[in-house]
Order: sequence, then structure tokens, then C-alpha cells
Amino acid sequence: MSLSQFIPFLPEIFLAVAGFAILLAGISLGKRGARGLSLLSLGSLAVTAILIWVVGRPVEGAHTILGGMLFVDTFAVYFKLLTMTASGIVLLMSAGYLERSDYSPGEFDALILFATLGMMIMASGANLVSLYVGLELMALSQYVLVGYFKLELKSNEGAVKYFVLGALSSGVLVYGISLLYGALGTLDLGAIRAALTASDTVNWTLNLGIILVGFGMLFKVAAVPFHVWTPDAYEGAPTPVTAFISVGPKAAAFAMFLRLFLGAFHPELAQWRIVMWIAAAATVIYGNIAALTQDNVKRMLAYSSIAHAGYALIGIVAGTAMGLWSVMVYMLIYTFMNLGAFGFVIMLETRGYAGERVGDYAGLAKRHPGAAAGMLIFMLSLAGIPPTAGFMGKLYVFSSAVQAGYIWLVVIAVVMSAVSLYYYFRIVVEMYLKDGDEDEPAPLVRDRWLDAMIGLCVFVTLFLGVYPAPVVGLAQSGVHALGLG
Repeated sequence: MSLSQFIPFLPEIFLAVAGFAILLAGISLGKRGARGLSLLSLGSLAVTAILIWVVGRPVEGAHTILGGMLFVDTFAVYFKLLTMTASGIVLLMSAGYLERSDYSPGEFDALILFATLGMMIMASGANLVSLYVGLELMALSQYVLVGYFKLELKSNEGAVKYFVLGALSSGVLVYGISLLYGALGTLDLGAIRAALTASDTVNWTLNLGIILVGFGMLFKVAAVPFHVWTPDAYEGAPTPVTAFISVGPKAAAFAMFLRLFLGAFHPELAQWRIVMWIAAAATVIYGNIAALTQDNVKRMLAYSSIAHAGYALIGIVAGTAMGLWSVMVYMLIYTFMNLGAFGFVIMLETRGYAGERVGDYAGLAKRHPGAAAGMLIFMLSLAGIPPTAGFMGKLYVFSSAVQAGYIWLVVIAVVMSAVSLYYYFRIVVEMYLKDGDEDEPAPLVRDRWLDAMIGLCVFVTLFLGVYPAPVVGLAQSGVHALGLG
């Protein structure tokens, strides 16, 4: 293997080195220099993004590197930049939060970078082995992050549940990969697609392998029935970690999902589509219904996250070029609107954990009208109300399913979107129609970095709701990378 094969991999190499350097710096500094470490981590992500643009993007067409282990294509670049953006926003949102806690920020920042490295590998994996390595690097970093407040019982409980169920799902995924290798004799995604295209017979071992890989991926995106870890992990984790695992790893998991099911496994579309149809419908229904009774905002947003995974799965069920790029657009939109919502949860800090009760938002419009307006925008967007970006994201995903003939699935999703208005607007009612005297609302903790990131999320949510064309164009450029044309 020539040295030139490593040049497009320089962004990942640099990020790994930066992660170790920040880890060592955090150990030596302790709680001192928390914001400096956050800025250094953000700078590392910025340099990585520049390296991707200079040496890590396709100039003369998509190709593979490192012996066919990784793709260099526009699809990978899209998801790498998206996950790095999410990580950067979380780093800035969490700086003040970690300063107020009793825990060192250095390990936190390093784990965010290591998880981002895993997500980048997941976005560009060209082989089931490299995809699995990226997935586990991301997952192991997440397990530690969820339990980062090691003296908090809820944090420990969430981390243990997440780890045990995550290990089980990884076992299912590995077993599915082994069945695929036994049936086809290869783990290369291009070779798998070619073999499936050439075969005209039903191979039950092969189909079982595809379904088991699908089950493993459904766990990673928190889809029903593999969702049970989500509420406890979201509630127990430090709120910046909850914000992070709700967007970055979910986007990376969908990147891997798309690589596999709309790329390598696409010739077997008829065999796995019905399973995904059932999973998408069940996820949308359960996520929205379960969120109705939640008084804890983090648990409510956990069930909301489950529902949004179901909406994104609808694009995979469509199995078309529009289905592919609609999921890509949806993941970007979901990243900004969900990070913004969690930013306000961080702001309303009370009892050691950020504003967890719905009652913590009582009278917010009277006390801080700007903050209430921002939270209203994110609730409208998560519910899919125009002119926010959430409406456009759902419009594209639902349209792809309608064009593919899955009208009943879209009907279910639209009805459940209407149901979601109830629990999203519970927070709006508290903010605008309650005075907060009886509910003892939480104080609003202000931090200039957190304010700036929430402002950025508000801007993107409104801008893409009115003019989504630039993001749609970027997403469509990744369609040909998966061979959908």
C-alpha cells in the first residue's frame, strides 16, 4: 500500500492525535482552563474540516483508500462535516456547564473528539469491518460520556443500561456480518452489491444476515423495538452529553444505515423493506404516544428522538434517490433544531441537573421573552410546523415515500406528527400561559457561548425553513455515491 493512500485519511489521523493531546492536557490542568480546552478542541475540529476539504474530498470522482476500507466521496464529506458541526456546537454549549460541575472538562472534550472520529469512519466505511470499527469507537466513547457524572446515580444507571444493551446489539450485528461473509465470501460493500445484483436465487442465510445487521442498526438509531435504552440514557447523562448523543451519533448511524441498505443491500430491497416499514411505523407511533405522558423534559425529548428516527426511516423505506437525500437533509435539520432545544434545557439549570421538569419553564415568556421565543421556534420545528426547517425535512421524507407508493406509512406519520403537538406545546403553554408563581420555575443560567450556539440554531432552523435549496443541493450530490442515480 503506497503512502498516497494515507493522504485522504490525514483528517482522521490529525483528529486522533488531537484527541490524545487534549486528553493529556486535561489530566494535567484539571478544572483549570476549561474554556481553553474547549476552544482547542473546537480548533482541532476546524483544522480537521479544512483537511477534509483540502485532501479528504473527491476531486476526480469517488474512490476507495486503505485497501478498499474507506470511501472518499461526497456522501462521506457531507456526514463528516455534519457530525463535526454537531460536536463543535456541543463543545461550546458544554463549557459553562462543566465549569459549574465538579468534573474535569479535559476527558469530556477528548471523548467528544474520539466519538467524532468514530462517526467520520462510519460515514466513509467501504467495508463491514471498517464500519464496525467506527461504530464501536463511537459507541465506547458514548458509554463513558453517558456515565461522566460518576457520582450521580442516574448517570451510572443510564450508562450501565446503555452499555449492556449496546453490547447485545453489537453481538447481533457481528453475527449478521458473519452470516453475510459466509454467504458471499466478502465484506466489501461494492463486492456485496455486485454479488447481490448478479444472484437470482433466494439465499435465506444471506437474507437473515441482512436482517440481523438491520436489527443492529435499528438499535443505534433508537428505533422500536430496540429503543429501551434511550429514555434512561438521555435522562441520566449530563445534558450536553444528551444533546450530543441525540444528534451526532444518530446522524452517523443513519449514514451507515444508508451505506448498507440503500447501497450494498439495495438489490435485496424487496426482502428487507417490509421489516423497515414495520419498524418505521412502530417507531413513529410509540415515540409520540410515549412522549405524551412525560413530565421530565429530557425523557420527553428522548421519546421525541425515537419518533424522529421513525420519520427518517421512512426515507430508507422509500428506497429511492429522493429517499436517500431526504434523509440526509432531515439529519442536518434535526441536528440544529434538537441541539437548540437541549440548549434551553442546559440554560434552566436546577437541582444539579438542567431544567428537567416541564414546570421549570413556567412564566419564561414574562421573565425572558427572547429565550421563550427561541424555545417556541424549536418546538414548532420539532412538530413540523411551517415556516420552520422541521416542516421542510418532513415534507421531503414524506414526499419520497408517497412517490414510492407508501401512502399509508405517510398517513401514520402525519397523524403522529399532529399528536406530537400536544407534548411540544405543553412547554409552550408553560412559558406563555403560566406565571410561574406556583410552579417554582428554574432560574435561567446565561453563558455567552451557549447563547451564541442557541442563536445559531435558531437562525439555521428559520433559514432552512424558508430557503432549504443549498442543503438539498449538497445532499443530492451524495446520491450518486451510493449508486442510486
